[in-house]
Amino acid sequence: MAASTFAFRAVDLSGVPSRGELEAESKAQVTEQLRQRGLVVLEVSEKSSQLNVDDIFARFRGISMRELAIFSRQFATLVSSGMPMLRSLSTLEDQTEDDILRESIAGVRADVEAGSSLAQAMERHPKAFDRLFCSMVRSGEQSGRLDEALDRIAFQVEKLDALRRQIRSAMMYPAFVFGLALVVMLVVVAFIVPIFAGIFEEIAADTPGESSQLPLPTRITMGVSGAITGFWYIVLPALVAATVGFFRWKKTDAGRRAWDRFKLRIPFKIGDVVQKAALARWSRTFSGTVSSGVPILQSIEITGETSGNSVVEEAMAEVYESVKSGGTIAGPLERNELFPPMVGHMVAVGEEGGQLENMLGKIADFYEAEVDAKIKALTSLLEPLMICFVGGIVGFIVIAMYLPIFELYDKIR
Repeated sequence: MAASTFAFRAVDLSGVPSRGELEAESKAQVTEQLRQRGLVVLEVSEKSSQLNVDDIFARFRGISMRELAIFSRQFATLVSSGMPMLRSLSTLEDQTEDDILRESIAGVRADVEAGSSLAQAMERHPKAFDRLFCSMVRSGEQSGRLDEALDRIAFQVEKLDALRRQIRSAMMYPAFVFGLALVVMLVVVAFIVPIFAGIFEEIAADTPGESSQLPLPTRITMGVSGAITGFWYIVLPALVAATVGFFRWKKTDAGRRAWDRFKLRIPFKIGDVVQKAALARWSRTFSGTVSSGVPILQSIEITGETSGNSVVEEAMAEVYESVKSGGTIAGPLERNELFPPMVGHMVAVGEEGGQLENMLGKIADFYEAEVDAKIKALTSLLEPLMICFVGGIVGFIVIAMYLPIFELYDKIR
């Protein structure tokens, strides 16, 4: 008999509730396994093997950083209040709205109940808790200051989430305008231009002695329209294939490095914003690991892996080798073009004065403020650029369609 997944609810002898999932051949096996753990079974139900729409979207959307920050903050409060670990996890499991995070918390609670440490249990659920999260939790467990570590995690996640939301909200308007312009252009090219093309063909048939050569803009517009309307079954799959190929290429090491470097060189201040955001994320993450007591080499390694930018990751690899061989953190940063001189100087001062955590925090505050200012400037610049872009494309199509009519009018005169 094939094993199935069963969801269960139970309580231990002290009344602490427990819930989770088990793989077994029958409900009787699940009940027996839970009794061996010393649990009193309340309910066992078999989970359906079919995914509904919510399950499908949950697999792709990931966990909200805001939900993760709320979880960390509430967890820190419960731990500092003296509530037992299992009861804290059970309470958070009941209160969490995010499905993936709730399932991960249930798995963590079950692993902790089986004897694992909190950090070890979280490492088994990387969808919810990345290496940075687990390392800071482990450091808090080892130092006996888990509540402080969870507070630092919540603060860091909130800052990173605020930075990401800030960038995303600034890009919403240009993306909306560009998408709307694209839809309008497709409608015009696919439906309006063919009407004019039919009129031009009738005029050419009625005036056989006249030159039927259309102006170049008109021929370009009609050629694009003919390609879209006549060969859409080739154009559409080609666009889909190109998009899928681009995203697959971005996931390769070479593609990710090339794309990250390209983003730093995008004109119109976009590359500048990307650089400032990368520096803000780097310094905030580095400060969080150092303040949590994570060993410096491990902090450097984790900061590089979780930076989200391969250029930063390569820079931190150089820093790792420098510190490992007895060098400084500031040295490789001062030689890397991604990091402005101010960053290298402040890190050097922090190293010499034993205030690396504070200096990294000040760098993060500075660049988060810089990102805010740059985004406002970028938004004010992009709005007229998008208007000019849309107006230019629509104007080109209108002129291309009316040029033959103007030429015909001149010939009639």
